[in-house]
Amino acid sequence: MITLPQQKMDALLARHALVESELATGLGPEAYVKLSREFAELSPVVDLIKAYRNTEKEIADLAALVEDSATDADMRKLADAERHALQERKEKLAQQIRVALLPKDAMDDHNAILEIRAGTGGDEAALFAGDLFRMYERYAAKQGWKTEVLSLSGGTKGGFKEIVAEVSGRGVFAKLKFESGVHRVQRVPDTEASGRIHTSAATVAVLPEVEDVDIHINEADLKIDTMRAQGAGGQHVNKTESAIRITHMPSGIVVFVQEERSQHKNKAKALTMLRAKLYDAEKTKRDSARAAERRGQVGSGDRSERIRTYNFPQGRVTDHRINLTLHKLPQIIEGEALDEVIDALMTEHQAELLAAEGAA
Repeated sequence: MITLPQQKMDALLARHALVESELATGLGPEAYVKLSREFAELSPVVDLIKAYRNTEKEIADLAALVEDSATDADMRKLADAERHALQERKEKLAQQIRVALLPKDAMDDHNAILEIRAGTGGDEAALFAGDLFRMYERYAAKQGWKTEVLSLSGGTKGGFKEIVAEVSGRGVFAKLKFESGVHRVQRVPDTEASGRIHTSAATVAVLPEVEDVDIHINEADLKIDTMRAQGAGGQHVNKTESAIRITHMPSGIVVFVQEERSQHKNKAKALTMLRAKLYDAEKTKRDSARAAERRGQVGSGDRSERIRTYNFPQGRVTDHRINLTLHKLPQIIEGEALDEVIDALMTEHQAELLAAEGAA
């Protein structure tokens, strides 16, 4: 039987009720954003706690009915059967609450900036980067998320040397953060006459999209350049200086956006990318200080690490972090079965957190 921290559950219910009442008052924009986010984060676990306690009450009521000598035999039998079913439900809810109470990444509910860059392998690596982007784009659509390209550099024979996109929706970063790392592909390129298998790679980086309340940027620290966007001859993008490049002088971070025709929209998107990169840089600095403590954790986001191999001749995908191999390469690369890999990574991550909590 799972023992739950009743005081912590009481505190969560009380905090949820307080936040709900505060949201109904006249708050300033910054306070409203913070409380809205907290309310959205608290609601799922509060719903589980309420369901758990309602189930406890139903079990107690049924137990009283079974033990009452005035209850006839048939009613007692029915009540006893229902009590056992509710006991199973109670245990499932308890496990869900235990997982829900695990420490969470503060950015889990945020949108994400997805960056894919071709690595070793030349043209084949650029084609693979294109395959990865389409995989994530289709996976995002399946989740009900929206994908919007912020900047790209095409490969000479297709695909991308680099592509950066914003993925927006509920819980985007919670799932996509496990995708950061080096992805490797093994296949026979169309240009390979001898049928020899080539190995290429692409690097995926997933950064949480942060807001002004998370990262403050001093305008005086920015160098903003406008220029004509690069595109095919005759396109509108070449006729106006709508592309934006922002350099953050203290850190040296540079972002570039050219996808919108409006300079104003490109600047807004560039600032969004910059905030994400600044947050990620700060997080990386903090994480490196705790590297030894985190080394064994799944999803540490070490982008120098090869995390997954896509083997086309054998039709398999292997995630090296959890030794998971699925012979579903076509479905995964189409984004249809990618959730099987991501869900397995999330489950493993939760199991490690629970084990660490138990050891503590």
